Amino acid sequence: MAAPRRARPYPEDANMTRSRLLSLLTVPVIVAATLFVPQPAAAIVTFSTTAVNANGGNCAALPNGDTANLVQLTQQVCNSATYQRFTFTPVSGTTDTYTIATSTSGKCVDVNGASTADNATIIQWPCHSNPNQRWRLTPVTVSGTDKTFNVVSVGSGKCVVPSGGSSAANTGLVQLPCSTATSRVWRLPSYVTDSTGVTVTNPGSRSTAVNTATSLALQASGGSGGYTWTASGLPAGLSINGSTGVISGTPSTVASYTVTATATSGGVSGSTTFSWTITSGGSTNTFTNPIKAQGPDPWLQYYNGYYYLATTTWNRTITMRRATTMRGLATATDQVLFNLTNPNGAGTMWAPEFHLLNGPNGLRWYFYYTAGQEPYNLGTQRIHVLESAGTDPMGPYSFKADLLDPTANNTWELDPGILQLNGQLYLLGTFYNGSQPLFIRPLSNPWTASGTRRILTTPTLSWETVGGAVAEGGEVLQRNGKTFIIYSASHCSTPDYKLGMLTYNGTGDPLLSSSWTKSPNPVFQRSNANGVYGPGHNGFFKSPDGTEDWIVYHANSSTSGGCDMNRSTRVQKITWNADGTPNLGVPVATGVTLTAPSGEPVS
Repeated sequence: MAAPRRARPYPEDANMTRSRLLSLLTVPVIVAATLFVPQPAAAIVTFSTTAVNANGGNCAALPNGDTANLVQLTQQVCNSATYQRFTFTPVSGTTDTYTIATSTSGKCVDVNGASTADNATIIQWPCHSNPNQRWRLTPVTVSGTDKTFNVVSVGSGKCVVPSGGSSAANTGLVQLPCSTATSRVWRLPSYVTDSTGVTVTNPGSRSTAVNTATSLALQASGGSGGYTWTASGLPAGLSINGSTGVISGTPSTVASYTVTATATSGGVSGSTTFSWTITSGGSTNTFTNPIKAQGPDPWLQYYNGYYYLATTTWNRTITMRRATTMRGLATATDQVLFNLTNPNGAGTMWAPEFHLLNGPNGLRWYFYYTAGQEPYNLGTQRIHVLESAGTDPMGPYSFKADLLDPTANNTWELDPGILQLNGQLYLLGTFYNGSQPLFIRPLSNPWTASGTRRILTTPTLSWETVGGAVAEGGEVLQRNGKTFIIYSASHCSTPDYKLGMLTYNGTGDPLLSSSWTKSPNPVFQRSNANGVYGPGHNGFFKSPDGTEDWIVYHANSSTSGGCDMNRSTRVQKITWNADGTPNLGVPVATGVTLTAPSGEPVS
């Protein structure tokens, strides 16, 4: 905040003697030295945060993540979308001044036209160093987790405020004279300086055998020194010492846990979240394929002690089964989760997937599927999504949206897949344009497209075009910073349905096909020796203890098997090559005894 304007230290009298002038000059200098010695200020650092208006609790937002210049910022109902996050970067040599960049476009928050007038709009514009893109954070309350500020334009000295001081959502942001009225006050939950921030070092993923004593000393930095520790989600049998931050004990239950550890110092807290898997010390369980006799297009996840499996039903029901072991999953009963009634997705349910995503309503399961009108009409098959009421994969679920392309909804779309990369959410799928290419589309939240589809790969290689040129069922596999998309190629009615692979280059725009490299050969295909034909439409899941990667897929047991409900669900362990690429191996014959995924409870 600028220092208050002070009166001139001497009168402007042309006849004043030099000695009188000097004597008058010395007094205010001495007073200033006494009264205006600044306290040491905490160095400011870059941080990313939402901005919540104190009058109504709405969040500052870039509408729909629009990347165009001159887009006016608004306040909207808070959610977890990227377009409601902003990066505050310190202006060199200051202790309270920042540039503010939108997270979706990287452009800067700007007073339109560098205006100093009331009600000038707050927009995004390419970043520069002029005062209308510099913002001073004037504290209102900064105590513990309550961090509220006036956001003041350096160029105009005025504050960011919803137009008219409104508390209504979708109100545009403007500048008006500053005050501590709630409409001028913004809460920045993630605001931090190097002296107030507490950072807890993430210990990484943990794995401990059940009934084995263990100890983990957590570390923190920042704050005023001396920490009080708490932890949530600890494995049964473990506890944290509130003074030392040491987690210790003997875990008693085989399961996977998500632990959040928090250190508090001087009223300021920092947290970190990590996984902790309690294993059985190896698996002695076995199973045989298939896991489900009539189980095409399978999707399998392990969550909180259970495997969950959903497959195509080819009717108007969505079903799921669960079990604590792979052997038990093979005999579990399918339960109906949802009956389709939406006119544009009332039947012929194909290719289900369910993902635990942090959306505007918090952590929820989002169930994606393909369905169309009844009676069956391929041309009406589209992608749809349900949302769970909580974090149980079995629901209950409610219909959320027809997940349509905003500009190119002119043909059917099939086989939804979800990619999370660099903080952005994407939908994968296939459509028809003479062949079946694999597409990608950005999402602004788990059920809303924020852009049109882009083609990632077109099936042109000989092994992609048996019975028809097809690239579908794209599924994501990520490990050690590398991202792969495994997709199904050739027509599903042939024994030569198989898997291909795209590899992300690590730096490019995921929406561009040039950012992905197609492997020249299939990575998983028929095995005549093992009697497995048309293996495809896969997914990936972790073993219960998190130490193994597994593939789930469907296949036929004869060359005459078609693209129908007789395709069966199968699973097997995969490995990794020295170059970091996945090795999916050879599809295993049915009836062969396999060791169950590591960490299963002994049965």
